[in-house]
Amino acid sequence: MKAAMNKPVRKSPEIIGWRENVSLPELGLQRLAAKIDTGARTSALHAVNQRIVMRDDVQCVEFTIPVGNRRSTNIVFAPLVGEREIKNSSGVSERRLVVYTSLVMGRHRWRIEVSLTNRERMEYDIIIGRTAIRKRGILVDPGRSFLLDPVQPKSEYGEHGAFPIEIGQLKGRTL
Repeated sequence: MKAAMNKPVRKSPEIIGWRENVSLPELGLQRLAAKIDTGARTSALHAVNQRIVMRDDVQCVEFTIPVGNRRSTNIVFAPLVGEREIKNSSGVSERRLVVYTSLVMGRHRWRIEVSLTNRERMEYDIIIGRTAIRKRGILVDPGRSFLLDPVQPKSEYGEHGAFPIEIGQLKGRTL
């Protein structure tokens, strides 16, 4: 038997826990405990007081992110990616606004879509769904938590969030 000479070498997947610390620096959020939920297709962030606004000729979402003990809040603006029907944890479909932002997990950073919803009754302010981690070389160990070193990147967009992409790329676009 001959060994295949031209087969690409596969890297071993990075193992993460079912809970990990993440940051969303473009939204001004650092070191949030996130549930890595492979049963959820879409990532979801706790956000209240959502409204669609125009900012520099771009359709955006203005929303409030309760932080910490929920007594303080951050008001954030982000370009609107769209609205989607998403099933909540009870299996009921609800219409949600979706934004695009950077996710930092351990030493990795990539862009994800996040739906905005009221998660005040949930244990975690953010869940990372399977589409956010698909094709990232990540394997979730459901029996372990917080395996990655926490990274706290500084927000590039100021304390109160921002535009995840260059506003000029979206000028005049409506969804």
